[in-house]
Amino acid sequence: MAKTTPYPFQDHTLALDQRVEDLVSRLTAEEKIEAMLQYQPAVERLGVKAYKHGTEAAHGIAWLGEATYFPQPVGLACTWDAELMQRIGNVISDEARVMYKRNPEVHGLTLWAPTVDMERDPRWGRNEEAYGEDPYLTGELTSKLVQGIQGDHPVYKKAVATLKHFLGNNNEVDRGSGSSSIDPRNMREYYLKAFERPFVEGQAKSMMTAYNSINGTPALMHPLVHEVVKNEWNMDGFIVSDAGDVMGIMRDHGYYDSHTPGVAASIKAGIDSITDDADLSKAALREALEQGLLDWNDIDTALRNTFRVRFMLGEFDPEELNPYAAIGEESMMTETARATAAEATRKSVVLLKNDDHKLPLSATSTGSVAIIGELGGVVYRDWYSGTLPYTVTAVEAIRNKVAGAVHYTDGNDRIRLRTANGELLNVRVDGSVGTQTEKGATDSNQDAGASEPAIASYSSTADRFILSDWGYDSYCLRSEATGTYLAADDEQQRLATATDEVYGWFAKEVLRLIEQPDGHIGIRTWNSRELYWDQTEGNVRIAEGEHRYPPVQAEWQIPAAARAALGDVEAIVSIEEVAPSSIIPEPASAQTIGSTEAFHFSKEVLENGIERAVQLATEAETAIVFVGNHPLINGKEEVDRPGLELAASQLRMVQQVYAANPNTVVVVVGSYPFTMDWIQQHIPAIVYTTHAGPELGNAIADVMYGDYAPAGRLNMTWYRSAEQLGNLLDYDIIRSGRTYQYFEGEVLYPFGHGLTYSPMSYSELKLSADTLQADALLTVQVTIQNEGGLDSDEVVQLYTRNTQSRVKQPLKTLRAFQRVHIQAGQSIQVHLQLPIQELAFWDVTRSKYVVETGAYDVLIGRSSSDIRLEQSIQIEGETIPPRDPYQTIRAENYDNYQAIHLIEANDGGAATEAINDNAWLLYTDMNFNSSVSSLTACLSSQTNTPEIKVYIDNIDSEPIASLSVPVTEESTSTVNAANSTNKNWQEVTADIKNPSLYSIQAVYLVPTQGTRISEFRFNPAKL
Repeated sequence: MAKTTPYPFQDHTLALDQRVEDLVSRLTAEEKIEAMLQYQPAVERLGVKAYKHGTEAAHGIAWLGEATYFPQPVGLACTWDAELMQRIGNVISDEARVMYKRNPEVHGLTLWAPTVDMERDPRWGRNEEAYGEDPYLTGELTSKLVQGIQGDHPVYKKAVATLKHFLGNNNEVDRGSGSSSIDPRNMREYYLKAFERPFVEGQAKSMMTAYNSINGTPALMHPLVHEVVKNEWNMDGFIVSDAGDVMGIMRDHGYYDSHTPGVAASIKAGIDSITDDADLSKAALREALEQGLLDWNDIDTALRNTFRVRFMLGEFDPEELNPYAAIGEESMMTETARATAAEATRKSVVLLKNDDHKLPLSATSTGSVAIIGELGGVVYRDWYSGTLPYTVTAVEAIRNKVAGAVHYTDGNDRIRLRTANGELLNVRVDGSVGTQTEKGATDSNQDAGASEPAIASYSSTADRFILSDWGYDSYCLRSEATGTYLAADDEQQRLATATDEVYGWFAKEVLRLIEQPDGHIGIRTWNSRELYWDQTEGNVRIAEGEHRYPPVQAEWQIPAAARAALGDVEAIVSIEEVAPSSIIPEPASAQTIGSTEAFHFSKEVLENGIERAVQLATEAETAIVFVGNHPLINGKEEVDRPGLELAASQLRMVQQVYAANPNTVVVVVGSYPFTMDWIQQHIPAIVYTTHAGPELGNAIADVMYGDYAPAGRLNMTWYRSAEQLGNLLDYDIIRSGRTYQYFEGEVLYPFGHGLTYSPMSYSELKLSADTLQADALLTVQVTIQNEGGLDSDEVVQLYTRNTQSRVKQPLKTLRAFQRVHIQAGQSIQVHLQLPIQELAFWDVTRSKYVVETGAYDVLIGRSSSDIRLEQSIQIEGETIPPRDPYQTIRAENYDNYQAIHLIEANDGGAATEAINDNAWLLYTDMNFNSSVSSLTACLSSQTNTPEIKVYIDNIDSEPIASLSVPVTEESTSTVNAANSTNKNWQEVTADIKNPSLYSIQAVYLVPTQGTRISEFRFNPAKL
């Protein structure tokens, strides 16, 4: 007899959507509101368990204890190995299942990974979280990762991947309040393309929206969520807001004056799960329903999407039907998982330079080795990571590998700090930092029979500190005696030691030592508070008030939590500004402390780190210098990088070590690209890896000594200088010349760059046809030969170039790649496929993708600049017709512009706004095939002089028309730039001075500062 179930939604034989509909229909009104949040509570009467959406899993399960730890995503991208990414996803979801069994109400199976944001600027603080600057590489790798995470069962998902952050999220400054201006070509050809593949091919079932606005509309309210993700790409899972972002519609963007309309608008736009303050969110949902801003169908639609995913995970089915339900502790940190992590770490290593075959070194005959630099003797973890289950440093791995002596120094100074009157600062037994005795305490050398001293004795090294210099005035001090970091104790308003690593949302271990002309130094905390010596207590304490030292030239960002507490505070303040007092408890005012000398400290260098490094290098046959960044300092979530350079002290160390021993190799361990011209010019061999986790040391040692032949490739362009980059907030890669696709300058290392120990030759390029239709498939065959003596991987890269186009096209675009293994002296044939439809670009004249008729170059090479073979192919596609000026033209569909950014239009789309009076918009190929009488445009303005002049072909000629927006009380009032919907938009018509155009012409619109245009059209003359 068949087993019966109390409710249809529990019957696994029914169709999925039927079961979902049944469950949602049985929820009460209050249960529905509760279920709209990230933490969905249990509904015991229906047998529905509590569930949490969102487990961090950027490169392994994060924040839940020990788990298999993979390289940072920026490093995984350097593997250029899609098949490996799928295996990594499989490991991550296995361990997610284990965590879920341990605590199913808290450790949910909807994983917040991968990060698919386009990294068009390496100054982004979260660079380590994503996969680089190319949408195809990012899309291919993350698509395979998603497939690995979600599994291959036809019914059930092992876990669910959440793509983030949609969309245009590549800066931390003002991320919660700013807007990314992205026109249709950049949107369709670059930013959306990265997300398309993991949705369409990877079948990702969840997505997280970004904090920023897109063209003036908060991302979680943007029409693209519905129009593209849910409709074009047919994503049938759910959309989740980022933490605190729904309330941020009012709080950060100032889009509405209360939370209720923001909650309603985000749900109508496609948000299905709210990650925000529970009480505020539920109150806003109830108010939105009461006010008619939402109806219950809106709520039901969102709940269908979230519960559909829970059904896919098998939650409501018998465990014996779901093969993933049986995954248990035996799947946690297995030998296979460890081997996969080790493989990923090795494959992520990039050989940047190798003059005269300096590498690999010989483990038996190289002789003594000096390993120099902090990053050679430690393994650091980043924010979105789990607990490291074990670590192998480069020093340890190299010592285990070589026969010769291995000597190590971190290259850091050992220092003492003194107060103005010369007293030494020490680490006290209570963890505070101060002088040795408090006022009234007896000396530690008192007689045994005397009363117990207030402060216990110190070791001989209690006053010695290890000084780490991470550049940009960011230092860390560790007690040499205890190994713990000095950090700002904001609760006690003092300097203290507490942790043995720099880790936390705030890097409170960062101190800023400000050297003064008279020799003394001032010390500031992570958030720019000044330290002073309290003579009464003997402690070093945190002050507030006016600074006594010149400002440090850098920027520091107040975190989102602080902004929430402060209300309308600027998101970015210069480092010299004191962080607002509402962030931390009130410290003593500088004005009440007394003597200025209390702020004066002196630094005594006991051991010069660079001198010690030079000494070791001089005595060794080979010097290996490690440089790079700390993953939580000078660049992380909420903090963009202040520049691209290595710490100046690191460069000095490399220079002096090289001067002492030219047989020097540099290893860069970093979360992002660096500028390092001097190192590239002088150092014979350079290796790059990210903060790769437990196997970092083994991977470096294997590569350095030839037990593994490196073949990683860069996922980003390494520029020679930050001056080659434009404004961090400029999202137009086409006009600004960003990424390898459009940048025409000289770079340090190009996108796709990476050397191998064995030379590789390319030959016999064959294309399946020399002429193809737009819907055809091109097969490319090339022969690769390993001409060296070592077995090696090689990454074969296929690029294309459009040589005949209506618009500015990329210099080249990655279309396919394959990582292959080739034995020494052998050759293989590599086959790559290219659907011709991939050559399409976004035609702004008709708002659709189009493959143009014309000649295209097919380029095969080792990097974007190392092209070995090329061949031309003819494509029979479309010829884009001239624009029809008599049809409505969206202003955002320009061909070129100056001093323009995009904001929200009156219809919810995008409109242009002139940044200054030098602004113009260009629309080419206007087919004026009849007389023109007038021009009509939909305009708005925040200025008192809104006007547009219209020119034909030449902006220096006489205008053919001038449009003005009538100035009204509303148009002169302050209007929120982000929320311009229905704010004083007007349709304005002006006569054309020269109606006889009769040809294909270019049209310039020249608006005054602040003038906005959503659309326009020319009106034909009446016959």
